[in-house]
Parts: sequence; C-alpha cells; structure tokens
Amino acid sequence: MPENLDPYVLTPDKIRQPPTTLKGKLKFLGPGFVLSASIVGSGELIATTTLGAHAGFITFWVIIVSCIVKVAVQLEFGKHTILTGETAMQAFDKLPGPRFGRARWTVWMVFAVMVIKLLQVGGIIGGVAIIMNMTGEWFSVPVYCFIIAVVVAAMVYKGYYKFIENFSLGMIGLFTVFTFAALYFLNFTPYQITFDNIWSGLQFRLPKEAVAIAFGAFGITGVGGDEILHYNYWCLEKGYASYTGINDGSAAWRARAAGWIKVMNLDAIIAMVVYTSVTAAFYLLGAAVLHLQGGVHEGYAMVESLSLMYTESLGPYAKTAFLIGAFITLFSTLFAALAAWTRQISDIFGKLGWIDFKNLKIRRKTVAIAAWVFPILWALLFVFIKLPVLMVLTGGIVGSILLFLVVFAALHFRYKRIPPFFKPNPFYDIALWISVLSIVGVGSLGIFRILQ
Repeated sequence: MPENLDPYVLTPDKIRQPPTTLKGKLKFLGPGFVLSASIVGSGELIATTTLGAHAGFITFWVIIVSCIVKVAVQLEFGKHTILTGETAMQAFDKLPGPRFGRARWTVWMVFAVMVIKLLQVGGIIGGVAIIMNMTGEWFSVPVYCFIIAVVVAAMVYKGYYKFIENFSLGMIGLFTVFTFAALYFLNFTPYQITFDNIWSGLQFRLPKEAVAIAFGAFGITGVGGDEILHYNYWCLEKGYASYTGINDGSAAWRARAAGWIKVMNLDAIIAMVVYTSVTAAFYLLGAAVLHLQGGVHEGYAMVESLSLMYTESLGPYAKTAFLIGAFITLFSTLFAALAAWTRQISDIFGKLGWIDFKNLKIRRKTVAIAAWVFPILWALLFVFIKLPVLMVLTGGIVGSILLFLVVFAALHFRYKRIPPFFKPNPFYDIALWISVLSIVGVGSLGIFRILQ
C-alpha cells in the first residue's frame, strides 16, 4: 500500500479485488517475510542452539512442534484482522474482562509483557555488539551496543512498510543460505549427523534438566505470542484489510474477504516453511557440535562458543563467515522487532488514551520517537546485565506466558466474533484446537516443572 495512505483506516477508495492465481497471490506476500526475519534470529542463533547444546538431539521434536503448532492461531489472528480491520490492541480491548482506566486488562498485560521483554531484545543487541567487537576491536562492546542502537533506530524511525518488508526478505535469504551451507559441510567432519541422531530427537522425550531451556525455546522459536500480535500490524500495513474494505454484509465484501484471507494463508504457510527449515538446521548444528563441546558459555563468551558450530564444520577460516552470518541473523531480529514494537506501543498508548492512534501524524510521530527510545533502553539493559543467553531465554519464557493470552483471544475471535459466513470447516477447527491444546499443554508443563 502507498506510504501516503493510512492502512489502519478502511475507506472505499482503497478496496481492491484479490488475486485468483498463484502467481497473482505471490505478488501480495510480505507480512510473513517480516515475521520470519524476526523469528529467525534470537530464537535460532541463541535459544535453539542452546537447547541443542544442553540436550543434544533428544529435544529436536520441541523445535519442530514449536514452529508448526502455533500457525493455526496465527491464521486466526490474520483472518480476524482482515474481517474487522482492527489492530491487535483494538481487538484485545474487546475481549471479556475488567477495565483498568480506559483499557481492558488484556491491553495492560501486553504492556507489562513488553516491559519484561526489553530484556530479551537487550540480549539480542548485546549479541550483535559482541560480534562487532570480535570483528574489529576499535570499540568496546558497550560502545558498539549504542552504535548499533543508533543504526537500527535510523533505519526504522520513518516507519515505511515497504522498506521493512524488502530489507527483511534480503536478510532471510542471506542467513538461510549461510546456515544450510554450514549444515551441509558438517558431513565432512567428525560431527556428521546420522538418521539415528535425528530419529532419537523425534521420540517426544523431555529430560527434566532440559525443561527450562526447552520452555524458553518453545516461546521464542516459531511464531511466539508477540510475533502473532505483530502479524496483525503487518497484515494491515500490507493492505489486506484495506483492500477488503468495511464489512457491509454484501456478497461482494464476502468474496473480497475470502480472497484476501487465502492470500494471507499462503503468506503464513510459506513463512512457516522457511522459518521451520532454518530453525531445524540451527538446532541440528547445536546438537551435533556444541553438545559435545559442553554447551554454550554465558556473557561475552557466548558468540565464541557458538562459532564452534561453523569452525568445526567449515574450518578455522569460517569464523569470519560465522560472524557475518551471526550478525545478519541477530540484526534481522533486532530490525524487525523494533519495527513491530513501535507499532504495538503506539497502539497500546492509543487504547490507554495517551495518544490519538487514529491520527496519522501523531501515530507516525509516536513510532519515530519509540524507534529511538527502545534501542537505547535495550543497549542500557545489556550494558548493565551482560548475560545475553539468560536475557534472551527470560524473554522466551515471558513469550510463552503471552501465548496463553493469545490463545484466549484466538478462541474468542473464532467462537464469538466471526461472521456466520466465515465459520471454518471441521478440519480447520481440529487444527486450531490441536494448536491451542499444544500451546497450553507445553506451557503449563513448563511452568510446573520450573516451579518444582
């Protein structure tokens, strides 16, 4: 959608007929690319490899399930976005429950989670700073933190969706090629992965000592609770809801909505294939190499231990290649996360009555200010804590808890707010309930085990 139009306001002049061919639908993909850039970053490079390093191949299934099982919930959110044109917080503000001030309890809870998840992205910006310091020791790690904060803020503060989408797609291509090359060359080392290794990781076993890490990885890998919320903004800014238009009950609106939902479904599924494949590759590298090396070190030594995955498979000269790949992977998450956080915090402020979210000028100003404030906060947190793995996994655990709220919202959308014409078939409902029960089951088990 052109940048001069407001994608959060549905007007008749923005209505557009959906494509009917596969080629036509592919031209309108995009939200999934931004989501993948966010997903394939901290979860894969840090949480996924840390789980593999500690547990070996035995918890491979956790990663696969984590990537696949949440998609049905994501699709429910995407469908609700297209049918209503509501932002994530506008939809959350209509969920059942008490209000505190002007906003529903659900909006306040998302706000609280965002505050805690500052730690997670602080760990990511710290990881990028460590990589920069290893590449060239011109500055200290803390100084690099603030340099990166300024760079990513400068890239995001204008808030243009098309640039965000294109940059995300480029980052995805680079780290996908990089990671699969490393996995391939592992075959020529003593860490060669066998079919028995992979099969042992698909037996649905979960050692007690790996529960906390597995719980954190489940919250980060695949579509986390925050990514599902973020998908709402990218679907809106891509134009899916604006192209559909306001629900006037007509047959023409129903046809447009059904068409754009099909485009959104394709976007989400292709994204799932991409991030599941790359996530699996990262995990196998960690399980094959780092498990035998004694795990991932904390603090500034984290990147050094992670580089073993690549130096052991590609040779000692691959360390530079690893640093470049690790930078791309983590920076993609940083970039996509900041872009989404600026939208979400503006949306929250709107529901709390602190800004007029519907005013395009005010919203863009809020996005721009948030684009500078968040990176500085992330950098400050890392400089004081200096434990990137712990910070990222803490965010993952909070993200898993957020999934409970997201599941509650998805079920409310499905059974309370969906127009009769769009009630899904039984197969979809089965997939949604499998997704819901898996998220609740794994999340509850993780909390119970951690509290033991």
